[in-house]
Amino acid sequence: MNLFETVEEMGHEQVLFCHGKDPHIKAIIAIHDTSLGPAMGATRMLPYVNEEAALKDALRLSRGMTYKAACANIPVGGGKAVIIADPAHKTEELFRAYGRFVERLQGRFITGQDVNLTPENVRTISKETNYVVGVEEKSGGPAPITAKGVFLGIEAAVKFHLKSENLEGLKVAVQGLGNVGRNVCQLLHENGAELFVTDISQEKAEEVKRSLGATVVAPEDIYSLDVDIFSPCALGGILNSQTLHNMRASIIAGCANNQLAQEEIHGQMITEKGILYCPDYVINAGGLINVYNEMIGYNEEKAFQQLQNIYDTLLEIFARAKQQEITTNEASKQLAEERISNARKIKNKEMLVSR
Repeated sequence: MNLFETVEEMGHEQVLFCHGKDPHIKAIIAIHDTSLGPAMGATRMLPYVNEEAALKDALRLSRGMTYKAACANIPVGGGKAVIIADPAHKTEELFRAYGRFVERLQGRFITGQDVNLTPENVRTISKETNYVVGVEEKSGGPAPITAKGVFLGIEAAVKFHLKSENLEGLKVAVQGLGNVGRNVCQLLHENGAELFVTDISQEKAEEVKRSLGATVVAPEDIYSLDVDIFSPCALGGILNSQTLHNMRASIIAGCANNQLAQEEIHGQMITEKGILYCPDYVINAGGLINVYNEMIGYNEEKAFQQLQNIYDTLLEIFARAKQQEITTNEASKQLAEERISNARKIKNKEMLVSR
């Protein structure tokens, strides 16, 4: 990987490599764009196969956060952090050391909880920095509101693509039954959808079968089911040439980040197959909306009003993609970059006036 060329190509403002010996810590903080406000993005901990994989993850996720905030009309920029470590080796000292790295950025980057971090880990980080959200979980945590946003996105896709106002009788395949995926299943069940589910945890899958009457399938079979909607709610990179070749769903709408293995190639492949794709950073913006509102003082009515925008924004993206004959992923980037560009123009004017 040509480091500077890659960072420049993706438009990042700053990438920090955080290293410490006592305790031993390796972390990467990627700040993509702060035109709309300070970079906000959660921190994940994974034992990446190598440092290049960790960097790629941080770069893609932080760029996605920029677009997510812009599409959600939230006045923050995009950032992301990864801690390169086995979650089995968590220590208080490690998280406090990481918190000190975040503190040194003095609010340029605000973080929170992502893969393999718990609310308790976030509270430990907060002992060293105020630039962390989700410490008190005033709204009950991000999972329910993220799931509600995904459900609204599914409703928008069904209205646009299937010309239906409800989900009664539709077949939905859900991949991944973590906190968000399980809540998505609950909402789908309550609205009459027929569920087909899979998870690497057989226990989670069996619980959804018992409580919601779902059909459990093997992980490798979830892509080829004859269903109306495929909802990826696990890790990213699962929409690739092989899985899309077998895909029979007419809508893809789920909460996983970075669903497209290769954005241009597989975004185009989805369009050519006649599948309507809900860009992941648009449909899963509920978590960002949740933590942003906790940061400014949680107001449930305001948060849910912003959440409703996911439905309207996706309809706008679908219409733009159809009119311009481009992928929905390209249409969502257009929308995000227009909003970011407008914010930069306003900021530049304000700077000129203040001089």
